[in-house]
Amino acid sequence: MTATRKAHFGVTVPQIKRTWEESSAAAREFESLGFDSIWVNDHLYGPQSPQIPILEAWTAVAGLAAITERVEIGTLVTPAGMRNPAHLGKTIATADEIAGGRVIPGLGGGWMEREFTDFGVPFLSTRERLRQLEETVVLLKRMWSEEEAVTYEGKHVRVENLVCEPKPPRTPPILIGGAGERVTLRVAAQHADIYNNLAGHHSNLARKVEVLRQHCADIGRDPDEIAVSQQCLVTIAPDEASAAPMIERAQRIFGGHLGDPTGPLALSGSPERIRDQIAANRAAGCDMFVIEFFGRDTREPARLFAEKVLPYV
Repeated sequence: MTATRKAHFGVTVPQIKRTWEESSAAAREFESLGFDSIWVNDHLYGPQSPQIPILEAWTAVAGLAAITERVEIGTLVTPAGMRNPAHLGKTIATADEIAGGRVIPGLGGGWMEREFTDFGVPFLSTRERLRQLEETVVLLKRMWSEEEAVTYEGKHVRVENLVCEPKPPRTPPILIGGAGERVTLRVAAQHADIYNNLAGHHSNLARKVEVLRQHCADIGRDPDEIAVSQQCLVTIAPDEASAAPMIERAQRIFGGHLGDPTGPLALSGSPERIRDQIAANRAAGCDMFVIEFFGRDTREPARLFAEKVLPYV
């Protein structure tokens, strides 16, 4: 299913082992380079160890909202059960007020048990976390749109006479991220404005789009209402010879966690090759690309991408 929307390119802001000064400088540059959105990961611990410093996502989103003017700002993704859902909705509404209507809350079920339990939050089964996700999305949409106080009683999410003021300037488009075809994609079909396919499942993008569209058909929703986003590792160099050792390092470091940099849809290599790969992703149904640039200083590859790729796609 070839994508029909104008291609959207977002980039992840460095936040692991980075100071706010470093993260904010990168965000400003990404905006100036012409990217459409900037994104933060929502983890309370770094990926390898709790000792690895990482900036908290929604505090960072509010800060980024205050220092940028045009780009949309999203999380990839916020585990729905990791915070009180009503408080999360208020936080997002405030961040969107600061941003002037540019926030994209990305939500998922979560997977890192310790960042729940170490912070005093129960880590439920996968089935129940996905139920939490669906109930949270229902609540957020209601508290951002209904003028009357909201009362809602789900299995995991319960509020009574909840008021959220001010409302966000726009009703924030909800992104749901994940790869589970039976439940996560069904929840996305039912509730999402954007579905994000995980980087580790990049090669299966066309399959995920097919399943999403089938879930939409089952519930009577037009699948074209949902934008398809792909989280992707981008390994870019001026030419193929320079890119080859970088691709090898990316494979060794990430081991497929952020997708196979040699895979059929991978955005790896020279700018010319990456432009061709973007076309292949578009043919598979991708509307949005959320990019994790490979390299210690992600601004350098972002500059090359902005100069040699963005004007041509």
